[in-house]
This record gives sequence, structure tokens and C-alpha cells, in this order.
Amino acid sequence: MKPRHFLTLMDLSAKELKQLLARAMELKAMQQRGKRHTPLAGKTMAMIFEKSSTRTRVSFQVGMAQLGGTSLFLSPRDTHLDRGEPVEDTARVLSRMVDVIVIRANSHAMVERFAAHSRVPVVNALPDLSHPCQLLADIQTYLEKRGDIAGKTAAWIGDGNNVCHSWIDAAHQFNFHINIATPKGYEPKAEWYADCRDHVTLSHDPKQAVQKADIVITIPGPAWGRSTKKPNV
Repeated sequence: MKPRHFLTLMDLSAKELKQLLARAMELKAMQQRGKRHTPLAGKTMAMIFEKSSTRTRVSFQVGMAQLGGTSLFLSPRDTHLDRGEPVEDTARVLSRMVDVIVIRANSHAMVERFAAHSRVPVVNALPDLSHPCQLLADIQTYLEKRGDIAGKTAAWIGDGNNVCHSWIDAAHQFNFHINIATPKGYEPKAEWYADCRDHVTLSHDPKQAVQKADIVITIPGPAWGRSTKKPNV
């Protein structure tokens, strides 16, 4: 049986995502009460990171430890991933030794290639096009602080980048609307929101985007209108 991967929020149904977040909040409450729950005892997670990370790496490793499992970290210096050894071979070999693989790669295509040849579930920890785990954390925070996000309005201010793409997926899956304001030439990829148009409004005006918004999301970066990020092409 082929494993189920988590490469974008669209890999799970809306119902599954809601159940996952409900369980996450239960486990968080148990952890805060000091109650140990170790369903992953005896399991091993491999983390392959082509790009550096602080919060994502620490959160995965700590989470695995709290659930009773162990983890191992592989940096670009530790592997020959697509540098003398094809991604496909690395995926086949590594997935025979571990129970789940978390990968942060330079490209989404790399993550997809890896998952296609892995025997175990692969979790996307941020390539160039999406960041689904970040969105799970963001939506959980909203649920905890403000309640159900369905029917609400989110505003995204900044480049149409990987996190923005996942916010678009989240709007579709959790049934809310997102107003996206980007500098001209830095819009999210059209193919990413093609099936979610009813949940997305695009503009280049931050003031318009935040009107009547229930939550505003932005990522620190170059000043508006002077972004150094290459436009999506």
C-alpha cells in the first residue's frame, strides 16, 4: 500500500484537516498538564534539510521526542541528495530505514520526486512553493484564540510566496476568504489559486486588503515596492 504524503494542504480532506487540528489541541493540552503520551515510541523520523532552519527544525524534533520517537537530522553536508546520488535512490534507501521523512528542499519538484519513491510518509517542511505545516500552526492559533475561521476574512500583505500559496490552500480547505495585496509583479502563481478563485481576492493595495479583515498576515522583508525577490515567472 502506498504511503500518504503531506506535501500541500490539499493532500488531506477538509474533514481530515479539522480532525488533525482538534487532535493537535488535545495533545497540546495533555503536554501542558504534564501527561505523557508516547504513541511514536520505537519510531524514527529522518529530517533532510537543504535549507537552514530554526523554528521548523526544533519544532519537529521536539514534537517527535514528546511523542516518544527519535529523530535524525541530515544537512546538505551529510547527504549526496541529487549530487552524485539521484533523489530517487536516496528516497528508496532511506525509507527502508525510518518511519517518516521530513524534507525541506530548494524546490517543490524535489519534494515530489522524493515522495514518489518513498516507502514511508513524506512531510513537506518548506520548498519554494508551499509551507503546509506553517499553515497548520497558524490555523490552530486562530482556532485557539478566536474560534472557527470558517466564513472569516484573512488579509495577506507581501510577496505571493510559498507561505502565501499555503494560505490560499487554507482558505479553500477551511472555507474562509483571503484578500492578497502584493507589489506588482509579485503575485502568487496563477495556477496555485486557479481552483480557489471563490476564496481569493487579489490587489496591489494593502489598505483595501485589510478592510474588515479578521486576521492580517505579513512577513518582514524589503520595503513595499522595493522588493528584491524575483517575480514569479
